[in-house]
Amino acid sequence: MLELLAKNWAWVLVRGIFTIVFGAMAIFWPDITILALVILFGAYAIVDGFTAIIMGARRASGRGFLIFMGVLGVIAGLIALFWPGITAVALLYVIAFWAIVTGVAAIVSGFGLGDSGGRWLFVLSGLAGVLLGILLLIKPGKGAVALVVTIGFLAIIWGVITVVTSVRLRRLAKELDARNGIQDI
Repeated sequence: MLELLAKNWAWVLVRGIFTIVFGAMAIFWPDITILALVILFGAYAIVDGFTAIIMGARRASGRGFLIFMGVLGVIAGLIALFWPGITAVALLYVIAFWAIVTGVAAIVSGFGLGDSGGRWLFVLSGLAGVLLGILLLIKPGKGAVALVVTIGFLAIIWGVITVVTSVRLRRLAKELDARNGIQDI
């Protein structure tokens, strides 16, 4: 699994960058309407889902879970975009469920990395997602602005950790290429 992630480090980087952008937009525009949040979440979930699908499709084995998670993300994003009139509480529960599921997936992926130095970064990013989901379930009616800012900060933390992980994976990919006699052009 570690070798697969190393080979796909750029997709991990893209995922992290989109997560940071989503978080920054949520923080810098805290007074956005719930409709704008739905659209931002929908776009983010679709990009994140397609990234997971692409990574899963590149796997030789064990790809089903990653592709499933990607499809789930795309479906969540499409629902958010095509039915933006859903209530704020329903949206909160959708985001909470999505954050918990993808957070658990990141934790599982982290433990699948073995003893590599990047394990704790995946686990930490997963814990951030699970924490976001739990917070949304506990306090669903706290107000859109506080919710947007909270989501923004947690998304930025998750995104930064994912970007740092991608840099480590890139180094690992170079090491693996060097061991296999492949050189950069």
